[in-house]
Amino acid sequence: MELVQIIGIGLVGTFLYLLVKEQKPEIALQIGLVAGALIFFLLLGKLTAVIFTIQQLAGRANVNPVYLNTIFRVLGVAYLAGFASQICRDAGQGSIATRIDMAAKVLIMFMAIPILSAIIETVLRLL
Repeated sequence: MELVQIIGIGLVGTFLYLLVKEQKPEIALQIGLVAGALIFFLLLGKLTAVIFTIQQLAGRANVNPVYLNTIFRVLGVAYLAGFASQICRDAGQGSIATRIDMAAKVLIMFMAIPILSAIIETVLRLL
């Protein structure tokens, strides 16, 4: 049922965007933003459940919480940057979108340093 709602919001948002974009492009962009936000909020409950389940599984497997939190932050940066860069592209600002993508990649590499360090230390201990 949620998929039908998401598809409906997406199609209605797209139709309204196309209908308004010639006369009022600034309103058309806002329609796209609202449709995207509505879809995100529909998925928020499922996303929370997924995060909770992964945290419980990691707790049972004695996974260091630092690694799990890092993975969640990396995913958050990737999704937010993708969402923001697509909004910029929709507004005709491909150059800004590219910079957002690049910044997200640098931040992700920076956040991954603790995990990479742990992997390297483990490999060195095995040698």
